[in-house]
Amino acid sequence: MEAAVRENACVFVPTMGALHEGHFALVRQAAAISRVAAARPRVVVSIFVNPTQFGSSEDLSRYPRTLEADCRGCEEAGADVVFAPSVETVYPPGGVVRTPALPEVATRPGLEDAARPGHFAGVCQVVLRLFELVKSSHAVFGEKDWQQLQVVRAMVRQEKLPIEIVPGPTVREQDGLAMSSRNRFLSAEDRERGLGLIRALKAAQQQKTPDVAERVMREMLVAGGITPDYAVVRDAETLAPRGAGEWDQSRAMRAVIAGRSGTVRLLDNVPFRV
Repeated sequence: MEAAVRENACVFVPTMGALHEGHFALVRQAAAISRVAAARPRVVVSIFVNPTQFGSSEDLSRYPRTLEADCRGCEEAGADVVFAPSVETVYPPGGVVRTPALPEVATRPGLEDAARPGHFAGVCQVVLRLFELVKSSHAVFGEKDWQQLQVVRAMVRQEKLPIEIVPGPTVREQDGLAMSSRNRFLSAEDRERGLGLIRALKAAQQQKTPDVAERVMREMLVAGGITPDYAVVRDAETLAPRGAGEWDQSRAMRAVIAGRSGTVRLLDNVPFRV
C-alpha cells in the first residue's frame, strides 16, 4: 500500500546520536516507507542530545557523541539527510519554544514518569520542536522505549499533527540484550547481569495473569542482582495502573521493565498475551 506523504514532507527518525544497529534498523524502516511513496520523500535523521530531558541526577556531558560514525551509518542505512542542529537552533535565545500539555500516559503510569521526573516534558518539547523544523509526514520511533513511543503517539493526537508515528521493533544483541547506547558503559559482569531483564520478561510471558507475571519478574530481577525501578504488566497503549486483579483481556498488554545493572539503567519490554 502506498504511503500517504504530504508535499515536501519527509520520513523522519529522531535520535540523540551514539547510534547502533537498533537505530540503523529504524533508518532502514524509514527508507522502506519512502520507497513505496509516490513522492519518494527524503529520509531525515536528526542527531540532537536534548538537554531538557536530562534530570538533575543525570549527566548530560556523559552522553556519548559519535557524530562522524553516526553519519556514515545513516548514509549506509538509507538516510538522505542527517540534521544535527545546535542547541541555539532548537532553542533560540530569547525565542519561545512551546512545551505541549503532557498526555496522561506521560504522567499517570508511575513508570518512567516517576523514575525520571520532568523527562517527558523535555521529550515532548523537543519532539514537537523537531517536527516543526523537519516537516515530516512519518516519524519512526523504537519500541524499546515503550512508554516514550506511547507518549509521542498521544501528543501527536492531542496536538492534531498530520504525522504518522511508526513503531520500530526492538533490536537485540545475539545474547538477547536490547540494543542501547548505554550498553557501552556496561562492564562484562554488569552486561551478563543485565540479561536478567529479558529473562524476566520471557518468564513473565509464560504466566497466566499479570499479577503473577509481575511477581515473577520482580523476584527474578532481585535474585539476579538487578535493582528494579519497576516490573509491571500494563495496558499497551495507556500504561495505566491496574486495580488489584483487574485485567481487560480484550486489550493488548505489555510487560515493561527497568532496572540498574551496576550503575547503568536498562529498559526493556515485550508483549504479554495468554
